[in-house]
Amino acid sequence: MSLYSQLQTAKSEEDVKDAYIKALGLKGFTKGLIDIQTQEIWFEAKDTGRNSSYAMFTQLLHYVQVALNKGEQVPPFLAVIDTEKAAIMKSADVLPFLAKKTIQWGKSASQYTPEALDDISAHIGTYFVSFKLSTHEDEFISTVKAAIKSGDIIRTQITPDNLKQVFDKWVAMIGREIGGVTEDDYALLFFADIMHDGTVSTHANLPAELMHKNGAPVFTLGGKMFELGNKEGYRQFWAIYHRPPKSEYRDYLLERRDSLIPYDERSFKGAYYTPLHVVDKAYDKLTETLGPNWQKDYIVWDMCCGVGNLEVKHSNPRNIYMSTLDQADIDVMKATKTCVSATRFQYDYLNDDITDDGKIDYSLSNKVPPALRKAIAEGKKILVLINPPYAEATNLENISTGLLAGENKSGVSKTKLAANAMAAYGKASNELFTQFVARVAQEIPNATLAMFSTLKYINAPTLATFRANWNAKYLGGFVVHNHAFDGLSGKFPIGFLVWKTDQHQKSQITEIQVEVLDKDAREIGSKTFFNLPTNQYLSEWFVRPKTNSVDVVPLKNAVTPATATKDLRGTKWADGAIGYMLSGGNDLQHAEQQTVVFSSGYGSARGFFITDKNLWQAAVVFAMRRAVRPTWLNDRDQFLQPTEPLTDEFKTDCLMWMLFNRSNRTASADDLEWNGKKWSIVNHFIPYTEAEVDAPDRFESDFMVQYLADKTLSAEATAVLDAGRSLWKAYFAHTDVRTVRDQYKLNRPDVGWYQIRNALAERNKSGDTAPINFTPFESAYEALTTKLRPQVFSLGFLR
Repeated sequence: MSLYSQLQTAKSEEDVKDAYIKALGLKGFTKGLIDIQTQEIWFEAKDTGRNSSYAMFTQLLHYVQVALNKGEQVPPFLAVIDTEKAAIMKSADVLPFLAKKTIQWGKSASQYTPEALDDISAHIGTYFVSFKLSTHEDEFISTVKAAIKSGDIIRTQITPDNLKQVFDKWVAMIGREIGGVTEDDYALLFFADIMHDGTVSTHANLPAELMHKNGAPVFTLGGKMFELGNKEGYRQFWAIYHRPPKSEYRDYLLERRDSLIPYDERSFKGAYYTPLHVVDKAYDKLTETLGPNWQKDYIVWDMCCGVGNLEVKHSNPRNIYMSTLDQADIDVMKATKTCVSATRFQYDYLNDDITDDGKIDYSLSNKVPPALRKAIAEGKKILVLINPPYAEATNLENISTGLLAGENKSGVSKTKLAANAMAAYGKASNELFTQFVARVAQEIPNATLAMFSTLKYINAPTLATFRANWNAKYLGGFVVHNHAFDGLSGKFPIGFLVWKTDQHQKSQITEIQVEVLDKDAREIGSKTFFNLPTNQYLSEWFVRPKTNSVDVVPLKNAVTPATATKDLRGTKWADGAIGYMLSGGNDLQHAEQQTVVFSSGYGSARGFFITDKNLWQAAVVFAMRRAVRPTWLNDRDQFLQPTEPLTDEFKTDCLMWMLFNRSNRTASADDLEWNGKKWSIVNHFIPYTEAEVDAPDRFESDFMVQYLADKTLSAEATAVLDAGRSLWKAYFAHTDVRTVRDQYKLNRPDVGWYQIRNALAERNKSGDTAPINFTPFESAYEALTTKLRPQVFSLGFLR
């Protein structure tokens, strides 16, 4: 438990003292009038956060004055502590002031006079270092320990390891006190502040600048001056941290501006720092595919260069053109002298020079250097080397847990290029990185393209139109774990693929083979990615039943009606339907979260109705989509229709696996409230009769019992069925408490697997009944899983 957490539970001043003693590892301490006393430091402690640091120091200095008067030794450091804050100062900074003996002390330390508080506050304000423990606990502890060890108050260095944490604290203490700036500007102002020793900046021409006006800090940015409101946070912050950072860190810290930009802005602008060890691998791959002289033979244009990390390894910078959306990136490169010989310029590649009819007219902005225009016009060998933005109009990160409704990022598809030049590329206009590719195809139709990106453009169904219209020959590449890049959430491969494009010659991407690198860029194997016709996808395996006019309640979970109203689906049923399967997407990334069976409609599209005719196919689809877990490497692999005959045993194995999977959310319930009415749902997926499980009343449906009556189950499927029966019986052996009954709508006998397993788990958690042993079931289910998983590949569902 952290110091701050312990302090929030402190009930007395003794608890506060003990918490600090433990956190600071104090040795040889005593407690008395001086709350904590060691040879190196004295502490004044309080059990609330209501007293000011000035008042507490006034009390502590009373004891220091008494010691001085008696000729006793005073420690090198003084500190005040309570449940919310702490502060430390050097005794040497206050001893000359106390030696004057001008303070009107009170009768005791706790009975200080207003005059004493005023006099001491006026003197010590610039000497003590204050810490807010909820945000600066670690800094306080390290400062005190370092002071005891070294005899000095050592400010915390700003390093690559703590850059983001320091920035967040700077924003809280300083950034929000700067009037008239937006959050987007904080990173630039932060660097202006930390790259300054109080007198002079470490770098010339940074986008923002720290100055002083009437002795107070002010900032300039974009020709405007910005002042601080309350300046106490500024004093406290720079009492804790040392500036400027060590010289060996400075350029690197400036290059990591990307890590401080808000996530949405980063994904839109592509502000993801390309790690140098990954850049090394990219240059090795370029040498392998383009030859050892590629840095001499090719003109390089990186039109989303950021602060230039992709180009710093290049040995011939005069062949490089570097453009970026943000002028601040150009300013940082100039300040850090990155790629000085390259041509660097601000350019909005997806908006600048795009005409209303989708053509490119450099005269609109006159930003593209004449030499680069000439090279393009003359058809010289041009390598487009980019790590473009990954933002998309809708993605899984934006999907709400309730209805899987993607929240549109309108800025992605509203670039001039997307609006005016991508009609032939279908949904590729929703992806920023494919917008870059589309403009390159028009602007430099024979370019060599080397690009970091996700692999959607290789095999995602939504980008089939893009692949049909973009022509390129694959030369080679690798994929690397996305965690090699700071700030990318999730787990997926980032590809670095090299292409020779030729928009005048038709070519088809069928498959690509890549090296596989882990997050440390170590080679760990190889993988093939396939681009197959969508009519071979599992999602196209059978005709999906059509809706009828029967109203049903749309669900967002097993027994929870939908709450959304926008684009609501699942309000109608289908002839002969016994359930509905959500089956969103056709790849492993979507399968884990979007493969679910319900007893009513689901409030989103991307699924199909289950009937007695397609039940076996539904079970196969369910099992094949969920049997293999997604990894960072396979998340975009597409499910395919089987290439081998499916046996009856395989089909019933899949059915039994579906019936007892955690994503089988079939259930029964009465009195579900939606749209001003009460609804009931019926469970058709119970594989037992009432007598088999000691049910107290009749099940409304015996569909699954009848369906299984003429089926022969494998040993593994039978084991699962038998183990499940025991759990069903255990459920009916007791009545759950009201809160559990209400939560899972346990108001009918024909409950579903979702309701039963959760109710039993609640009983185990409460301890009010004998514990239910799930181990036999889990072992049987794992054996069936182990049997099915290899068949996903052997039967052709995945390659």
